[in-house]
Amino acid sequence: MHITQTSTLSGLYPVTDTSLLKNLTEQVRLTLEGGARVVQYRDKSNDHTRRLNEARQLKKLCYEYNALLIINDDIQLAIDTNADGVHLGAEDQDLSQARSELGKNKIIGISCYNQLDLAIEAERHGANYVAFGSFFSSAIKPDAVKADIELLHQAQQQISIPIAAIGGITLQNAQTLVTAGANMLAVINGVFAQKAIQSTAQAFSSLYK
Repeated sequence: MHITQTSTLSGLYPVTDTSLLKNLTEQVRLTLEGGARVVQYRDKSNDHTRRLNEARQLKKLCYEYNALLIINDDIQLAIDTNADGVHLGAEDQDLSQARSELGKNKIIGISCYNQLDLAIEAERHGANYVAFGSFFSSAIKPDAVKADIELLHQAQQQISIPIAAIGGITLQNAQTLVTAGANMLAVINGVFAQKAIQSTAQAFSSLYK
């Protein structure tokens, strides 16, 4: 049986990036082989047909590994592919509207940047997890707002849903985030830009064992 519950929101959380992934399904498969149990499909292009096909391929792949597929920003794509949920930013559809469209059993994650009050509000309105960052300099989003690691300590004391950390995360700096309370590590370059994707994913995953 495929499990879609927030108890699985833990560990490495690979986020795809079109410019990095030349063979999307195989590279994502390597992260799943390495222990990832949550994957985010992130593609900002307007190529609806390709995005639909890729998301469907990833949904099938994640199902094989009993992993969750989260769609970045696109509620309709999540519905069309029966993905396990969506990840929304501050400029996307509001949480209550997303919940209404997706139903009560889907996962909704909310970007809270460096603002604890956004996370408290998101939990109050039914979010399944929140994400903070950028904790380190990120090549993907060089102008992203910066978050302090102390924020993770504060968040663990004030909210009860899982917390994802994002932004420039590597094997060299990941442990500090885990120790501070990050339940998930949302990683792009830190895993997909590496030559040995599977073993890198295994190393990230082992931080939670």
